[in-house]
Amino acid sequence: MFQFFHWYIKPDGMLWEELKVEIASLAELGVTAVWLPPTYKGNQGSSDVGYAVYDMFDLGEFDQKGSVRTKYGTKEQLLAAVSRCREVGVQVYADVVFNHRIGGDEEETFQATPVNDDNRHEVIGEKREVRSFTRFTFPGRGGKYSPMVWTKDHFTAVDYDINDPEYKAVFLIEGKSFDSAVDIEKGCFDYLMGCDVDVKHPEVQEELKRWGTWYLKEVGLDGVRFDAVKHIEAGFFPQWLQHVRSEAGRDVFAVGEYWSYHLDALKYFLNITGGAVTLFDAPLHATFSRISKTSPDFDMRQVFDGSLVSQVPELAVTIVSNHDTQPLQALESVVEAWFKPLAYALILLRRDGYPCLFYADYYGTKYTDKGRDGNEYTIEMASHRWLIDKFLAARQEFAYGDQYDYFDNPNMIGWTRSTGDGRQGLAVVMSNAGRGSKRMQLQMPNATFRDLTEHQDEIVTADNEGWAEFRCCERSVSVWVPV
Repeated sequence: MFQFFHWYIKPDGMLWEELKVEIASLAELGVTAVWLPPTYKGNQGSSDVGYAVYDMFDLGEFDQKGSVRTKYGTKEQLLAAVSRCREVGVQVYADVVFNHRIGGDEEETFQATPVNDDNRHEVIGEKREVRSFTRFTFPGRGGKYSPMVWTKDHFTAVDYDINDPEYKAVFLIEGKSFDSAVDIEKGCFDYLMGCDVDVKHPEVQEELKRWGTWYLKEVGLDGVRFDAVKHIEAGFFPQWLQHVRSEAGRDVFAVGEYWSYHLDALKYFLNITGGAVTLFDAPLHATFSRISKTSPDFDMRQVFDGSLVSQVPELAVTIVSNHDTQPLQALESVVEAWFKPLAYALILLRRDGYPCLFYADYYGTKYTDKGRDGNEYTIEMASHRWLIDKFLAARQEFAYGDQYDYFDNPNMIGWTRSTGDGRQGLAVVMSNAGRGSKRMQLQMPNATFRDLTEHQDEIVTADNEGWAEFRCCERSVSVWVPV
């Protein structure tokens, strides 16, 4: 799949038009699905990335929050882009943000108990009267598609009290409780931001299911990417999916963002959801970041240790970077530029996992924002398109058959794949230190190979048993394919 956005996409309303133009060439390269950002209206209107959700029924159709269009375009442009994706055989996955709502239309007053933001089990004050924007009436939409008005009854907690804006706490609304099947960080990481949606409330469940059915049919989606699943009662996801799949009369792919580097936490979620939702392999991303910053001290033989793809490959979506990990973002976790080609080879050219490409890694980007220290920085992310295209070509034409790993050197690893009929196969070798070579075997005796990356000029010929010496440059990767 291809994540067709990053956090700092220009707010010019042209992303859907760009997708419509680019998707045919991506399909030819082997992209089979595209992951879109939240397509609905956020609190900041035409400049909102989409995760500060205001109205999930407004896909760029209504004049709300200062604009009709979203950051990415109008509803009409969205539907045209999705239609183009379907024409070229590419599935469409849309970002689904259930956790919170931001930018309520009216204030409400209610009783709430302040708890410690760093330990949600710790009460830090007496129950108090809180005033906050918890009433969502969506006046610009006027009840079209759904008549529901959201109120304090539909939320679990807020973090802002108009009566005392300087008071820092999470305010647990009277009569509410935090979800239990969530991440245990901060004691109970149910609350994340804004007005925390209470997925246990029957009216909320009914509305989210109604919206899901409408959304899939209205846009023509093939799947969803669930945002922030570690903050939401895990059991709700299979319920929601069962409903929308039944209503749609077809399968609906689902991948969740459970951003934790603890494999046990991810496996706990997968167990509760019964395999209905795949997960991004956050631990593998963390390893990529660590290798890129500690080379050559990192032992490359351990690259897949603790990863989801090594233990539950059928439910692992492998990534190198995403919009949250890019520089200056909340979960900033940079994979240095020199290692990204190696990382993409590791997710694109091996047997296991469902690889995901990232817009900013493919096209490159440049942007300016403030860092955690309050200072402003200009970031330039290099395009790795040339090499990623090479890997995609190798994936389509040669990456088939049995896989044999040669993880026998701390700084240079490799693997081979071949079908055994002498027609398809490849050899990959990479180094996080100096240049060198690795002797590996394919089921392709006497075959000749070239380096698809063009890092090596020579032609390599395998012996009668399929063994050959495959070379690699310093801190680089070479992909050897049949001549």
